Amino acid sequence: MPERYVRAPMEDRIRAALASHGAELKQVKPLHGGACQENFRVDIELEGKPLRLALRSDAPSSLPGSIRRREEFQVIEAAVRAGVKTPAARWLHDSLLRDGASAYFLDWVPGEAIGRRVVRNPELEAARQQLPESLAQTLARIHSVKDALPFPKPQSPSLAALEQLRTMLDGIPAPYPAIEYAIAWLQAHAPTNEEVVLVHGDFRTGNFMVTPEGFAALLDWEFAHLGSPYEDLAWVSVRDWRFNRLDQPVGGFAKRAPFYAAYERTSGRTVDLAQIFWWEICGNVRWAVGSLYQGERYLSGQQQDLELIAIARRSVEMEFEALRLIQRGRVE
Repeated sequence: MPERYVRAPMEDRIRAALASHGAELKQVKPLHGGACQENFRVDIELEGKPLRLALRSDAPSSLPGSIRRREEFQVIEAAVRAGVKTPAARWLHDSLLRDGASAYFLDWVPGEAIGRRVVRNPELEAARQQLPESLAQTLARIHSVKDALPFPKPQSPSLAALEQLRTMLDGIPAPYPAIEYAIAWLQAHAPTNEEVVLVHGDFRTGNFMVTPEGFAALLDWEFAHLGSPYEDLAWVSVRDWRFNRLDQPVGGFAKRAPFYAAYERTSGRTVDLAQIFWWEICGNVRWAVGSLYQGERYLSGQQQDLELIAIARRSVEMEFEALRLIQRGRVE
């Protein structure tokens, strides 16, 4: 995390914002692991009692499709009303950490979210057995949200996703023929008659807060939008989000059948494996392009964070996986 985030001016701004709500700042620390937004742990005193919160702020640069914190705040409010287990948002502020950057505080939920630990730590074994049911219920609730939200409604979620991929790829100053081929294949096999729902947009291991007792909360709504429910259902199975547990295609912790069965039971929808297959290929292409774009944020000077250039090196793995799936012709 860049040094500027521990300097006094930042703390002074946070202190003043909290004071407007009758809270006193005790400590603020940057949280690592967010490659798109800025996250902090904030310890305060409110009404004479200690309280821990998180703080999320717009970053100097972000990926296309990443919504602003003001929009994210609205989405979280709608999700909480729908019964989604996610930290409740509070205290939205404009220009908190820097001019023009919105930020908000949200409840702190303890647990483990680091992907490699979620899929392997022995103390989370019982929790992993519960995750397919809990996450299916969570998705069903997200996909049931009817609140008016500040997002355009796509006529075709799949074609809208491909258009965004092309736009991102055009902004990268190098040719990537494997990605171009995969996008062409996706265009030729795009689903039709698609349902449009609220989509979390980054529903995967790494954004699930887990404790030994089970699923605790869903994090990071920065890619929420209106789209196909299959985008969320397939994204959790993208190869990179299995954290080397490739024999467990749902997030590195479960087989497909129990997860899809639980989603069908709680949502009332019938899961179409052909659409899962299309969106899983699309997801791998999306993360290949997204990884390259993260690197461009560093190389262009928009944001000096070495994590971004490290992420870019992963793109070839997703390229290979997309081509492998196309050759195989079905989900595994």
